[in-house]
Parts: sequence; structure tokens; C-alpha cells
Amino acid sequence: MAQYEELLQKLEEIQSNALNSLEKVETETDLQTWRTAHLGRNAAVMQIFTQLGQVSKEQRPLLGQRANQVKLALETAFEEREETLKKIALQETLVRDRLDVTLPGRRPIRGRLHPATQTLRRIFAIFAEMGFQIYRSRDVETDEYNFELLNIPAYHPARDMWDTFFTTTPGVLLRTHTSPGQIHIMRENAPNPVRVILPGMCYRYEQISARSEIQFNQVELLVVGRNITFGDFKGTLTDFARRMFGGHARTRLRPSYFPFTEPSAEMDVECFVCGGKGCSVCKGCGWLEIMGCGMVHPVVLQNGGYDPNEFSGFAAGMGPERITMLLHCVDDIRYFWGNDVRFLEQF
Repeated sequence: MAQYEELLQKLEEIQSNALNSLEKVETETDLQTWRTAHLGRNAAVMQIFTQLGQVSKEQRPLLGQRANQVKLALETAFEEREETLKKIALQETLVRDRLDVTLPGRRPIRGRLHPATQTLRRIFAIFAEMGFQIYRSRDVETDEYNFELLNIPAYHPARDMWDTFFTTTPGVLLRTHTSPGQIHIMRENAPNPVRVILPGMCYRYEQISARSEIQFNQVELLVVGRNITFGDFKGTLTDFARRMFGGHARTRLRPSYFPFTEPSAEMDVECFVCGGKGCSVCKGCGWLEIMGCGMVHPVVLQNGGYDPNEFSGFAAGMGPERITMLLHCVDDIRYFWGNDVRFLEQF
């Protein structure tokens, strides 16, 4: 009987001490510490249940019932204190972060078109005004379309001009230029005339520098028909340059070599970054190449399904990133793929 009375008295002391200490809890961390101390596995009230065997069988249910009542009272008090602390924290937050509902709302940040995309759309618009259509071709090409049908057989040293990304599948690669699209569009339309631009991404395993990247956009230009002359070729590209850069822009055509054009040339525009004085972008020459071009080689015309004795044409491949560099005086092509928001927000 004495043991039973002693345990009942101990339960009352446990409840009283626990509730008194709970009133002093002011933080969530202290509250969790209190819970571990008074409701955890090793808490005093839990130890009472292990001592039920010390009283008689008749007293055990009464002692167990009282222990459960104390445990339930502590759990209820804990939940109430937890809710009170949450309300206090919310009130403090509202006071600290007061909101003036009369202020205008914050405008959401709007996305912008990438500068390369803006230039691409401008190129599309210019050529659309000149009567060109847009044709899309695939990024992953075969060796046949990327080289062989463009008059670049396997033994040809001109293949060294393109540092190629090959795939694990033999004869399959990432296109090094958009020129393979010439064969696709010609075979789809022969013997009808063709006047298209072919935009797309190209990939080359090159040394990254202020003017060269391993991944870049390119826009291919192709015109095929009867009586197409070099004068048509030069006039089209000169008109494009004036529409893109303005009537004051100085351009030049330099003789060059490409296996799929004959004769071949490169078009340069005076470097707007340095004003023709020479810088890292133009390699000190005052000019920046924006496209390789030329009259379509008879072999390429034949591979595309046209008789070179009746048809002729011209082709060009231009780099939108380099054109953007000229338009906005950007001194490093790597900015376009760096994803630096400070750079992109300027456009």
C-alpha cells in the first residue's frame, strides 16, 4: 500500500514539475527539448509504467490509469504550447515584415529572346523580303551528306578544314556546317528552282577563343535555277549586308576555297568593334568574316539532282553570332553561351 501511495505522489510531482517548466519554454528548440525530457522513452512518467509490478494486482490498473492520465495531460499541454509559440512567431513575422497594401505590386521579370535568336529572326525577315523560304535540316548527319555529296571524298585534304565530332555509330556525325541541307533540299525539289535559307546549329571540335566556339548557329543560303550568275550572287549578298548593317557598312569579297563552290569567296564586314583599327575580334586586320560563299560546284549540283549544263546557283554560310558581335560591338563570342544574366539583359 505504501509503494502505491508513493508512486501516486511521484506522478503528481512529475506532472506539476513538467507543466511548470513548460510555461518557461519560449522557443521551438526548447520545446522539443522539453518533449524529449518529459515524454520521451526515458522520461520519468514512462518509468512509472516499468514499476507497475511493484504494487498489488488490485492496484496496478488504478496506477496505470493515473499514469496514462498524466501522460495525456503532458501531451495536451505540449500541443497547446506548440500552437501558442507558432502564433507568437507568426505575429512577430507580421510585425517584422509589414506589408503596405497601398504600394504598387512588383512586376514579374519577363524573359527575353537570346541575342543570337534576335539576329536569326532579323536574318529570316530580310531574306523573306527577298523571296527566300526557310528549310530545316537535321543536326546529326551521315558522312555521305556532310562530306561525300559535297565534293569532299574521304581522301580529300579539305576535310582537315572541319574538326568533326563523330558518334559511336560508324559514318554518323554531328554536322560541321549546314551545307548538307543543300543536298536534301535539292533532291526534294529537282528540277524546280530553289531559293531557300537553311538555319541550324553546327558543331566543330575547335579551340575556343574570342571568335570561335565548338557550337554555333549558321544560316545556309542556296539559290539554284537557270541563268544564275556571279553578279546575282554578289548583288544578293551585298544587298543583305546593307539591310543588316545599314547603307554605310563596308563589305568586301575575298577569293577563297571551298570544295562545294567554284569559284569561292569569303565576305567580310568592317569590324564595328574597333572601327577597322584592329582588335582581338578581327585579329588585328580590321575586318570580320561573316560568311563563306561561292557558286555551287557542278558536282554538288549533279549530286542534288540538277544538270550542271542547264542549272547554276550560288550558296553561302553565315554565322549569326559573328553578325551579332558586329551589330552590338561584342568583343567575345563566348558570351553567347556563358549564360551570364548581366550580358543577356542588355538585349
